[in-house]
Amino acid sequence: MRFMDKESGVATMPQTAPADDAALLAQLQSGDQRAMASLYDRYSRLVYSVALRVLREPATAEDVLQEVFMQLWRTPDSFIAARGNLGSWLAVVARNRSIDALRRKRSGTLIDGLPLVAPGNVSDEAERTTLMERARVTIQQLPREQRRTLEMAFFDGLTHSEIAEMTGDPLGTVKTRIRTALLSLRKAFRP
Repeated sequence: MRFMDKESGVATMPQTAPADDAALLAQLQSGDQRAMASLYDRYSRLVYSVALRVLREPATAEDVLQEVFMQLWRTPDSFIAARGNLGSWLAVVARNRSIDALRRKRSGTLIDGLPLVAPGNVSDEAERTTLMERARVTIQQLPREQRRTLEMAFFDGLTHSEIAEMTGDPLGTVKTRIRTALLSLRKAFRP
């Protein structure tokens, strides 16, 4: 749903108002399941994308998503509105839970089960590493807004419309930033 800004005449996406979150959290504290469903609908994609970005495993990211919202259900008063907004807080909780999951997974890996020889061709692996490093450096050199938009599209798996909604930027601006960033990457990989 889009709204027209009366002063500028520009179509804008509605932003989640902190008051909406506060009202839903107040309802959640009294055990209102509809409030929980609304918060889940509003923030589950964000929580899942943060977890998936850290973990790189959809099944484990889904587990983290469930843990984060179970924590919110059990202790909705653990969020303190004076410290920031709910979406940012949930993203940080998801990131921390994901890092904890990685640590648990690493500590459970036995050294006996690790292969002594790396499968695959070492020269192919070296070339891939070089290309990845060149891409990483090029992405880091992009202007902050281009880099952020590109990461949201390719690493978080968000559509252009979702990015525009989350950032509050016009859809055309989001598309232009992604295209410009991709052109910069293409230039970096030309021989």
